[in-house]
Amino acid sequence: MKNFLKITAAVVIVFSVALTLVRAQSAKKAAGKGPGILQTEWGKVDTGSYQKPSGRLGTKPDAPWTATTMGAAIDGKPNAARIMTVTGEILDFSCYLQVGKHGEKHRSCGQKCFTAGQPIGLLAEDGVMYLLMEEEHDPRRDGLTDFRKAAIEHTAHIMEVTGTFSEHGGYKALYVHGYLKK
Repeated sequence: MKNFLKITAAVVIVFSVALTLVRAQSAKKAAGKGPGILQTEWGKVDTGSYQKPSGRLGTKPDAPWTATTMGAAIDGKPNAARIMTVTGEILDFSCYLQVGKHGEKHRSCGQKCFTAGQPIGLLAEDGVMYLLMEEEHDPRRDGLTDFRKAAIEHTAHIMEVTGTFSEHGGYKALYVHGYLKK
């Protein structure tokens, strides 16, 4: 009877380890894939492609956060972040999440939404969405940046965007550097 219990316990342990490994492998495979792009037929992009973006937005900073962000952070410690470049379609975050609109057919509506202050998004090829905004904390707050103008100009274009990547609770943001008004 003792041998039977030992063998049963060993089988249960081996099965549990195998199941854990299979789940970990599945999670690893899924980690590289996003949710996919909504309305792929309707959202055709005429300017740029994921393989050949039509241009670049943002400058590569020396450090993830600027001095104004460091100064605005609680105890001078902003959230964890890293510098990253993502290629994607500049789109209206709200219209895309609400009704799936993007691409050339949505360009003029997206431009109007950006002009009215709606959030700017970047849609990566795998369907992952990034919220885009200026990195410079105080100038952004005080209206002393002009990234929104660049976003309006490049609405529905696939662009390469460099900035400071930060995420929390499933939200992904890319803070773009280099748009201080002169």
